[in-house]
Amino acid sequence: MSVRLRCNQLYLFVAWANMPRPYFLGLLILGMFGIGQPTCANDAVEQLRSFTKNTRSASGDFLQQQVSLSSGSDIKPRVVRQQQGTFVFSRPGRFSWNTLKPFEQVMIADGKQLMMWDKDLNQVTYRKANLALAASPAAILFGNTALEEYFELNNAGERGNLFWVELIPKNSKDSAEDMPYTKIGIGMAGNLPIAMELRDQFGNIVLLSFSNLKTNISISPSQFIFKAPSGAEVLKLQ
Repeated sequence: MSVRLRCNQLYLFVAWANMPRPYFLGLLILGMFGIGQPTCANDAVEQLRSFTKNTRSASGDFLQQQVSLSSGSDIKPRVVRQQQGTFVFSRPGRFSWNTLKPFEQVMIADGKQLMMWDKDLNQVTYRKANLALAASPAAILFGNTALEEYFELNNAGERGNLFWVELIPKNSKDSAEDMPYTKIGIGMAGNLPIAMELRDQFGNIVLLSFSNLKTNISISPSQFIFKAPSGAEVLKLQ
């Protein structure tokens, strides 16, 4: 049985502020040079803690951009791939991440397992729920509330009108195993995550923004149930 996962499939995948592209990329540039100092009155770590503790469910839209940096002294970020779609989550550990453009993909965590479906490939991939952190940054924001069990949280200052948290994976079997990211940043405003920046050891950068967020809403359990289409190739990864 062949494994035909898209090259960016395991990066899926989170977002909320339909920022104009130049503004969003501007956040990246500010982040690269470490502009800004932590501000106690706007403690990003406390904002993130408040979000994970008090937001039990939510829905919204996301924009995901994979970015490449030009070489030389004139560093200019360039979007090489862009995806957008919708999401819902309900704690603990349940979320649905639906990519609508440029192709359809669905990722669902039901608290026990993580499922990813690619419509074009008609392929469904199942993973254990405890591997969700390695498969998707969506699990960082929308999974269980015990972030500090898996990450060290540090204030990273104010940049681009957002207050940033740096997440450093802890060396535990359940959290850091196969974690593809070497740097994770979450931009907070008003106790809500507005943007994420993800980097891996190969220099790849994924930016996420989020919009139309509705919090603590009633969400049907059926949102987290997926039945594989007829004829779909099914892969179960340990």
